[in-house]
Amino acid sequence: MTREHTDRGPLSRDEIAAAVAADIPRGSYVNLGIGQPTLVADFLPGDSGVVLHTENGMLGMGPAAHGDAIDPDLINAGKIPVTESLGASYFHQADSFAMMRGGHLDVCVLGAFQVAANGDLANWHTGEPDAIPAVGGAMDLAIGAKQVFVMMSLFAKDGSSKIVPTCSYPLTGRGCVNRVYTDHGVFLLGDGVVRVRETYGLSLTELRARIDVDLR
Repeated sequence: MTREHTDRGPLSRDEIAAAVAADIPRGSYVNLGIGQPTLVADFLPGDSGVVLHTENGMLGMGPAAHGDAIDPDLINAGKIPVTESLGASYFHQADSFAMMRGGHLDVCVLGAFQVAANGDLANWHTGEPDAIPAVGGAMDLAIGAKQVFVMMSLFAKDGSSKIVPTCSYPLTGRGCVNRVYTDHGVFLLGDGVVRVRETYGLSLTELRARIDVDLR
């Protein structure tokens, strides 16, 4: 049953990150994609047992570094200064990608331009002639991780929904997305069905009027 939170506005980026962090199973090995997903590290409890992996070659990444804790040589894949957790290790980027492709990650959290109702993901290129493609390790993560969580705003600047019947942008992966966390709701995907777990700032009825997908 959908929990509707219409008595408040949409979630902030930090609130979306906190919602994702709360849903990551204890003891998971997790990769956080560039952009919004990196915020998730700041909301994982110290006793969660979650081990963060970075595609540039680190296992055991901690939250973002601030002030005197910043080490310019200690960064994540998005070049943001980070901290280490106890037992952190470093390795060649080729080994990092072997971990990603080999099915060793329990969860990856990625941003997206579009997510289709069947779980297709488009997050590396809008297809515009002047757009700069930025695939990075997204394709490897989308297919290699056991679960794919997406963090994104629900609506584009023109008001159109980023959850769509079929992706119009070039695909990153097919049928790979399990959950979508947005400012206006949390969506669970599976068997071609989109279930709305929670809404924020809009009711389920209002979401159905704005998203051209059968929401359950």
